Amino acid sequence: MPLDLKALVASRFGENYTLHARHLNRTLVTVQQTIGFDKVYANACGAYLFDRDGSAVLDFISGYSVFNIGRNHPAVKRAISDALEMDLPNMVQMDCSLLSGLLAEALTRRLPPHLDAVFFCNSGTEAVEGAIKFARAATGRPGVVSLDGAFHGLSMGSLSLMGCEAFRDGFAPYLPGCRRVALGDLAALETELARGDVAALMIEPVQGKGVHFPADDFFQQAQRLCRQHGTLLLCDEVQTGLGRTGRWFGFEHWGLEPDIVTLAKSLSGGYVPCGAIVARRAIYQATFHSLTRCVVHSSTFGRNNLAMACGLATLQVLEEEGLIANAEAMGRLLLEKVNALRSRHTLIKEARGLGLIIGIEFQQPEEFTTKLGWAFLHTVEKELFSQMIATSLLTRHRVLTQVAGHGMDAIKILPPLMISEKEVDLFVNALDAVLETCRSFPGPIWDLGANIVRHSLRKG
Repeated sequence: MPLDLKALVASRFGENYTLHARHLNRTLVTVQQTIGFDKVYANACGAYLFDRDGSAVLDFISGYSVFNIGRNHPAVKRAISDALEMDLPNMVQMDCSLLSGLLAEALTRRLPPHLDAVFFCNSGTEAVEGAIKFARAATGRPGVVSLDGAFHGLSMGSLSLMGCEAFRDGFAPYLPGCRRVALGDLAALETELARGDVAALMIEPVQGKGVHFPADDFFQQAQRLCRQHGTLLLCDEVQTGLGRTGRWFGFEHWGLEPDIVTLAKSLSGGYVPCGAIVARRAIYQATFHSLTRCVVHSSTFGRNNLAMACGLATLQVLEEEGLIANAEAMGRLLLEKVNALRSRHTLIKEARGLGLIIGIEFQQPEEFTTKLGWAFLHTVEKELFSQMIATSLLTRHRVLTQVAGHGMDAIKILPPLMISEKEVDLFVNALDAVLETCRSFPGPIWDLGANIVRHSLRKG
């Protein structure tokens, strides 16, 4: 008797957190319950999640930029259905599948001509791990330099490049040869590269944690130094690629010519894990340089038919629906409208971003009563104020956002690229209302903050 998945889901709906507490990450369950994120969603479409009553939540996280084209896009669903109906041979391994060749062709057509060789894998961190190997093989050097504040993934090689210490704690020792410099510190970067042992410099065009990027020519000068010292330039586009910044790829904002690019997250439209490394052919062949080394780096599920079909559909949707231009326009509008709130709310320091990766940073307010609440939360943990804002946006206004990073007075938004002015206004009005409630201390929003503090201290 075949599995009746619909009946199973219907009969067990609502047990989500109980099952996770019993069998998966119970600490995560506790955190979600503490901050009010323990919602049970029944379905999703476009920029919205829906609970069992059909009430909508505006999704401004997009699965950490997985759903650039929106949730459950019909074109990607159709591609999956078609792939299954054709009963294609899948993961034969000792063959060259058509769909992976077609997706590689489609990707390279949207990248600069020098990036013409593709390796498919399953995730962003796997793409980063492979990129490290490719760079070492091509240069014969062991070192990799990354930037403070960077987030490149959570497997060991990626973690070794991590610039967020909260994720690294407890997992040392790290991959030898990995060092970091501050974003914007050209002198420190030149010192590292001058040692002659650095295979690659890895950058995020826009740092996912905190949404930071250079306002000057740091990236161009970093590329110049890489060329001067024989170091490869790696652009981690796992979150910023495929339209997120208002361009196909984030590095385009600075006119860079990276040697290797990593992709994942939105590549499959949110249905099937899919990642990719795209490199210069000479770099690629340095890894697979002989017949005996043709599979020296591989990924069992990397070229699977469903992921490839999803990738082809996703690229077509991004292009045909004009989502990249829309990301640029809606991102500009969001920044304008959030920054306009600064005249009403001294809590807002700035809103910054490119396209639809946006960070909203807060600061100690000028108003005396609000300042008291700010100081109260900051005596425990710096990011508690931002979490209070994110929780209030969800529980009171049904808008899903996230804290921008550990120890940061900022929230981050990653809306689907298909949002309209309607969603922009829903978010801005919700943020305005939440910040307005912060004027009353004590008051309901600060009671929420106090509850988060109590749980935080209890955990400690």
